[in-house]
Amino acid sequence: MAIQQISPIFLQHELLENPDAYFLLDVREAFEYQIAALANSVLMPMTQVPKHAKELDKEIPIVVICHHGMRSESVANFLDDQGFTQVFNLTGGIHAWAQSCDEKMTLY
Repeated sequence: MAIQQISPIFLQHELLENPDAYFLLDVREAFEYQIAALANSVLMPMTQVPKHAKELDKEIPIVVICHHGMRSESVANFLDDQGFTQVFNLTGGIHAWAQSCDEKMTLY
């Protein structure tokens, strides 16, 4: 099954309406997260997800975030395989977010 995509603009709108609407799972590396990150996102590098997936709540919609959307899509597929039913990939990643939602965010 194809993972649902969520655009930066749509996610921004949803978070403005309800900041707790989604669990924001950032799967980049720590050095990337220090450069640019979404408020209230939780860092869990991609390599750590299999070990810590059981700590995530299957009842809450999860948006997976990376730099351009490829790593996050892989993680979203993994979570889907683990029985998570409300998993979304941030289309274009943090880079697309910076370009369309937050012009002050550092691009890298």
